[in-house]
Amino acid sequence: MKNKKRILKIMSIFIGIILLYFGFLQYKISQYSSTKAPSNADYMIILGARVKGTVPSLALEERINAAARYLKKNKNTIVIASGGKGPGEDISEAESIKTELVKRGINESRILLEDRSTDTYENIEFSMEFIPKDAKIGLVVTNNFHLYRSLMIAKDEDLAVSGIPAKTPLIAIPKSYSREYLAITKYYLKKWTPFF
Repeated sequence: MKNKKRILKIMSIFIGIILLYFGFLQYKISQYSSTKAPSNADYMIILGARVKGTVPSLALEERINAAARYLKKNKNTIVIASGGKGPGEDISEAESIKTELVKRGINESRILLEDRSTDTYENIEFSMEFIPKDAKIGLVVTNNFHLYRSLMIAKDEDLAVSGIPAKTPLIAIPKSYSREYLAITKYYLKKWTPFF
C-alpha cells in the first residue's frame, strides 16, 4: 500500500513538472505572437512550409499573406524566400512563396530564392548568404507558434532580426503546437547538453 502511494505521488509530481514545462513553452511562444515589426526593414526572410504540389499549405499561405502586407507598405524591403523541395512538392517552397507574392502584387525583382534548405536551421543559415552586406534591419516571417524558436536560432547565428508573426490556421493548431513543443525541447537539448 505504501509503495502504491509512493508511486502515485511520484507520478503526480512527474505529471506536474511536465505540465509546468509545457506551460512555460506556451508562455515563450505567446510572447512572440503579437510582435510588432519595425518599418523599412532592409530584408525579410520568409521561412518555408509544406507545399502540396505547387499550392502552399494553409500555414505557408498565412506567412505569405503577412509578408505581402508588410511589403506593400515598405517598398524598399527585399525578400529572401526560403525553403527547398520536399516529398510531395512539385516545386520548392521558395518558388511557391515567390509565385504567391507576385500574385499579390510584389515585384519579382525584390524576391531572392533560397531553395536548398530542409529545416529551420538551414532556412536561417542558407538565407544569410543572400543578405546585403550593408543591411541593418532584418525580419523573419513565420507562423506565430514557430517564431520564438526561429528567432532563437537566428540569434545563435549572430543574426539580429525581428519577427513578423503570421496566423496559424485553426485546423493546424493542435498538430503545429504539439510538434513545436517537441522541436523546442530538441533545440534546448542541442544547445545546452554537449552530448546531444
